[in-house]
Amino acid sequence: MQDELKPTGKPLWQALIGAVLTTVYLILLLKVEEQSEVIGLLAGGAVLLLLLTKTGHLGGIGNTLHSREGALNLLVILGTLAIVGFFYEDHFTLLLIATVMLYVLATLGLNLQFGFAGVLNFAGASFFGIGAYTAAVLGAHTAVPSLLIILVGGVMAALIGCVLLLPVLRTRGHYAAVVTIAFALLFKTFLEVNDILGGPQGLQVPSMKVFGWDFNNNVALGDSVELSFYFSYIIVILLVLIAAFVLVRRVERSWIGLNLDALRLDETAASCFGLNIVRWKVTAFLLGNFLIGIAGALYGMVGGFVAPTSFTFADSLILVSIILLGGIGNVWGLIVAAAIVVIVPEKLQAIQEYRFLLFGGLVMMMLLFRPEGLLPRSVRRYFPGGAER
Repeated sequence: MQDELKPTGKPLWQALIGAVLTTVYLILLLKVEEQSEVIGLLAGGAVLLLLLTKTGHLGGIGNTLHSREGALNLLVILGTLAIVGFFYEDHFTLLLIATVMLYVLATLGLNLQFGFAGVLNFAGASFFGIGAYTAAVLGAHTAVPSLLIILVGGVMAALIGCVLLLPVLRTRGHYAAVVTIAFALLFKTFLEVNDILGGPQGLQVPSMKVFGWDFNNNVALGDSVELSFYFSYIIVILLVLIAAFVLVRRVERSWIGLNLDALRLDETAASCFGLNIVRWKVTAFLLGNFLIGIAGALYGMVGGFVAPTSFTFADSLILVSIILLGGIGNVWGLIVAAAIVVIVPEKLQAIQEYRFLLFGGLVMMMLLFRPEGLLPRSVRRYFPGGAER
């Protein structure tokens, strides 16, 4: 049994080659501007994935990386740094990369609620906005350090989320979804009529400052090389994302994650076996909103401006579509799905006005033909001694 589970060297080398090819592919996709070239790259990538899936190579690489998650973590970080380094002076591309990373961070929190505990939340963009507006208010009117503002943004999102705890705990399924949808609509209306928060015009968000360094200044390396100011933001976002990813994976593999899985699979059975349903719903809801709020605070600082139109119910559906596309409960699928949802509409200029129609159609196709998502979450199994694979 153990020999079958032990990865061999050959698949690992295949995984390394695949990581390099994926990094090169993303660099090409981000670099090209001609619509015919973008379409060709997207079509070529889809065909290659289909061939790898049909021949079984993709599954072998996935199994190897699953058994060596440390190697996968390192490959993803190195690939991200390589892409960021290639576009070191390109403001727009770096902003696009930062947006993908922030969406991954936000959906990590949403995945705690959806994928682990089965708690529906269709107001993800609202809690995202709470973090962003917290950064705007504290940055403009207080002397709170920027790094602490990021944490406060998460705390505020979790605290305001307590307003929804009672109706969420007293409802199930689509009734709970309606509660969060109502909150999303009310939140946008509250922002629009509240002049203290800028009303429909929104608010300026001060830049991040760490040890006196203003992140809105470009980084000069010698006399000939100048890094985009987004480079500094991306490094901070990457560090926060790594910390959040480690936290979510630790929660998933712990007894807390086991309880959340039991809650999602059968709430009645979990209650009969002595699990405190209220406690674990509250834990998932608050922790998830905390991560979403952190992502929102960073989003406000990176963009420098927040407005009610950025945190609508439609934006919440984008976050939900990332969860469904990547695979409910699979944290690695969020990276792939966020890249598709953010990058593809930006590169295909012709479909930008129809991106919400595209997202809706994509979600329907996934639910019909692959409801488990692009990267389904594997079944949780335990071996004697507590080992999990």
